[in-house]
Amino acid sequence: MRLSPLLLGTLALSTPVFAEDVSYTVGDEAFTGYWAEAENPRGLVVIVHDWDGMNDYERQRADMLAEMGYNAFAIDVFGDDTPTETMDHRQAATGALYQDRERMRTLVEAGVEQALSRSSVEDMVVTGYCFGGAVALEMARSDLAGMASGYATFHGGLSTPEGQGWNGDEPPVLVLHGGADTSISMDDVATFATELEEAGNTYTIEVYSNAPHAFTVFGSDRYQERADVESWNSFSEFLDENLPG
Repeated sequence: MRLSPLLLGTLALSTPVFAEDVSYTVGDEAFTGYWAEAENPRGLVVIVHDWDGMNDYERQRADMLAEMGYNAFAIDVFGDDTPTETMDHRQAATGALYQDRERMRTLVEAGVEQALSRSSVEDMVVTGYCFGGAVALEMARSDLAGMASGYATFHGGLSTPEGQGWNGDEPPVLVLHGGADTSISMDDVATFATELEEAGNTYTIEVYSNAPHAFTVFGSDRYQERADVESWNSFSEFLDENLPG
């Protein structure tokens, strides 16, 4: 997997004091997350994966966070028996959770509980990539919202499902979006901003010019180094503000 030259140095240093895959169950279903532990943790970051499932990308991001001083746990909301090899598989996996929001919330809560059971610090930020960003916002709108100090989404889905909404009491939200994203349009961004503004939420939206959907995915044809680096820096500042240690 080819990485950004500007991030290679960071990744070379990104060695948590302890890291491992974590097997856990929800009901009778098996799931696999990834735990990366910082030496002197300032807080906890929970990562929700994209539509291709929990894989080495989330592991790399968790390791980067651990090196920055945060415990990190990449949760699994698909399960070990869910195939993700093809586009049809991924559409089926994400579609099933979009159609069953109660199950989505149950799986997020189970992953968060796994993270908290391992972490010596409880102050937490939840983030996600693409589909994972939509899942992070699902938690932010739920009765689980108060478990975290903030929510961040990288090129994630922003639409609010029918029957849900924002009440203004949710923790701060950070949206990191590509201006050339054709999956989540600028109209979607504007609608989301209007919803949060009307509700009175604290939020920040950053838009990176010419950045397509999935602009942070190392080695992909959509990867944009400038947007990746700038969005990671903004996320780091968000962590500094909401997980001060």
